[in-house]
Amino acid sequence: MDIDLRVLKALESEKEIPFGELVEIIEGAILAAYQKTVGVIPKRDSPVTTRAQLDRKTGQVTIYDRPIAEDGTIADEEIDVTPENFGRIAAYSAKQVITTRLRAIADEGLMGEFAGKVGDIVMGTIQQGTRPHMIAIDLGPLEAQLPAEEQVPGEDYSHGKKIRVYITKVEKGNRGGPMVTVSRRHKMLVRKLFALEVPEIASGVVEIMQVAREAGHRTKLAVRATEAGVNAKGSCIGPLGQRVRAVSAELNEEKIDIVDWNEDVAKFVAQALSPAKVSSAYVIPSDVDGRPHVRALVPDYQFSLAIGKEGQNVRLAADLTGAKIDIQPESILDGE
Repeated sequence: MDIDLRVLKALESEKEIPFGELVEIIEGAILAAYQKTVGVIPKRDSPVTTRAQLDRKTGQVTIYDRPIAEDGTIADEEIDVTPENFGRIAAYSAKQVITTRLRAIADEGLMGEFAGKVGDIVMGTIQQGTRPHMIAIDLGPLEAQLPAEEQVPGEDYSHGKKIRVYITKVEKGNRGGPMVTVSRRHKMLVRKLFALEVPEIASGVVEIMQVAREAGHRTKLAVRATEAGVNAKGSCIGPLGQRVRAVSAELNEEKIDIVDWNEDVAKFVAQALSPAKVSSAYVIPSDVDGRPHVRALVPDYQFSLAIGKEGQNVRLAADLTGAKIDIQPESILDGE
């Protein structure tokens, strides 16, 4: 017996690979091995006269050929041309085919598993990669890649560190297996982290309406309650600030502002400019960009805080609300 059919039967049962499919693949591999052994590589347009047969009852491997006469006539009768001691070569070829097929099945399974996780966060371990700007994240069954554009400036990516990442993309890699791309700067990472820390978000009692983020520096989160009597902002902050601090710690101490969402854009802008205190905010008629234009008045001593370092606070507030924001100190009224 050249091939142990029990292995094929076990694969059919355990891996759900059809027995006939395995036999056909193995026969093809054995034929290729035979042609290489005897030094005969068929031309593309030449007739196929040689075939490998794996007996489905005994596992015996036989190579058959139909001789070609000098005038090019192909004989009708096949003859056994199996080389002596070919069983070892046949067994090795079968082993390679089975190994390759099992690897393909494993890759297909991982592809399906991780394709279903796009948009989720997972915990991984940072690995020392060979590419300088690409961080490898060990997710258990495979390594994901954290490219430079998805990394957070100043964040520590030391080897062996545990880290949560957001899965952005899963595609077929060059070797056939899944290639998973993850992110640390995507604003959806913040949404998912809050869903982990805040039961009210996970249950739908509190909704995250908008997120604006400059990764590594600051995030603004607009929330609302879907049930009366629920404090959406308080739920996200948590007792003694525990929940928001947990998310901030996961994001390398990134600052997080949680504000109440409001369908009134002027009121929403006033909330979004937190931690600055806005005295009043109102919509200014404008046709610029098709966005609402909101003017916010703040106490003079709050003006710099409202703008933020290098304009970050007002920039994030504009991103959060979708409005163009004009911040003015209250003293401007004295000149009017």
